[in-house]
Formats: sequence, C-alpha cells, structure tokens
Amino acid sequence: QVQLVQSGGGLVQAGGSLRLSCAASGSVSIIKTMGWYRQVPGKQRELVAAITSTGTTNYADSVKGRFNISRDNGKNTVYLQMNSLKSEDTAVYYCKLERGIGAVVWGVHWGQGTQVTVSS
Repeated sequence: QVQLVQSGGGLVQAGGSLRLSCAASGSVSIIKTMGWYRQVPGKQRELVAAITSTGTTNYADSVKGRFNISRDNGKNTVYLQMNSLKSEDTAVYYCKLERGIGAVVWGVHWGQGTQVTVSS
C-alpha cells in the first residue's frame, strides 16, 4: 500500500504565496511521476503540474511562470511552490503518484486533498 500525506495550503491574499508538500510512504518503489491536480466544485479535476523521476516537468498553461514543482526522491516527497496566487487558483489540491516504468503504469495513488483559498 502507498500512503500520501499532504501538508500546506490554507487561505492567502491574491498575490501571495503558498507551498504544498506531499510525502509518500509504504510500497513506493519505482515511482514514475508525481504531480499536483486541483478541483473546484462542478468541474473535473485538472492537472496543475507534474514531475517525472528524471526531473522533467509539465505545467498547466494557467500556472506557468507562477508555480514551481520539485521533488526530493530520497524523501519520496513532491512540493508545489505557488507564487503570485490568483482567486482562480482557489481549489482543492490533490497530490498524485504513479508507479511504473516507461509507458507502463501499475499503480496510481491520490493524496487526501488540501484546500487552497485565494482572497481577492
């Protein structure tokens, strides 16, 4: 079993910053990708940012230049530094971990979610 524990988030004014963390434990061998998604009521969960085991990153266009994803492989932890936050960034943020190699994914795990609220 894989457990993902998220921390960070909360309430911040527009223009401010927050940092999210997600630590994985349990059967976390062969981690392929770790990432962050977000969801608002009535909408589908969307990708915010992801990072592969080799450090390749991918960002949603809406957060490019403002958010930065990083990863500590030794700690099995992924971080999301969010700067210049906007009201439209308000959402529940979820950490996601994929286990696998190359094109093969044999496990997908989600964190518990954490609320990020940006006041304008």
